[in-house]
Amino acid sequence: MAQDLLSGERVLAFDLETTGISTNNDRIVQLALIGVDSNESPIHFETLVNPRMPIPYGASNIHGIHDGDVKGRGDFSTIADETFELIDGAVIIGHNARNFDMKLLNSEYLRLGKLPPKPTVVLDTLEVVRRLKIARPHNLGALCKRYGISLENAHTAAADAAAAMLLFWRLTVDHPTSFRKSITELERWLMHGEMKSDASAIGRGINDLSLVDPQGKIRRDGEQFIVAFGRHKGRDISQIKNDDPGYLNWLLSPKGIEDENTRELIRTQYSL
Repeated sequence: MAQDLLSGERVLAFDLETTGISTNNDRIVQLALIGVDSNESPIHFETLVNPRMPIPYGASNIHGIHDGDVKGRGDFSTIADETFELIDGAVIIGHNARNFDMKLLNSEYLRLGKLPPKPTVVLDTLEVVRRLKIARPHNLGALCKRYGISLENAHTAAADAAAAMLLFWRLTVDHPTSFRKSITELERWLMHGEMKSDASAIGRGINDLSLVDPQGKIRRDGEQFIVAFGRHKGRDISQIKNDDPGYLNWLLSPKGIEDENTRELIRTQYSL
């Protein structure tokens, strides 16, 4: 389920270790982004960051990073551009990522006078377990123990990021019906709860449209071919051709639409 949901996306597990818990005033001391690019090539970006301020003992006692570990390291400005390129347009997965990691990261960019990156969506595993009404406790360590996920080196950014990714996958396996949504619908559900069906009072929903391919990824609405999954769910191929040609190229590959006849039919229909 997670693989289908995230197909064709850059998917990155994200975690920070910091000087404290203030998203406005504290600084990053370690950052990790681990996952795959849209072409499934691996991404592993992990680095220590000099916060340009003393790391409080309480914070060091949690993540094990001390002033001496970051001495001589570059501050956030030295990794800002690379971090932006990775996160902007990506699917970000993390535990409490929306309300902590992303907010603190945004503060670092604004402090530099730069605009923060904008992920396609943030899929926060803390929000997932709350929506699924999983019994407490909801901290990452307890959840990993419950689901049999190894969390060696807990409270290092890379270990926590990887654990959040595995937790997300496990939740999609155990609760598949809750993840039968596009990634944007899934994020809306995590943030706001159940949304209305895609069927409106004046028309049919996607599930009412006839199949074009055996997997039901493409549906027919008159002369239009409608994408029935992923970030462009509900959109006609011609709209995607204009707005997101890179995604269309992926869609017309075997990794996007498995059925070769459907791919050729789309190319013919839209003169691709």
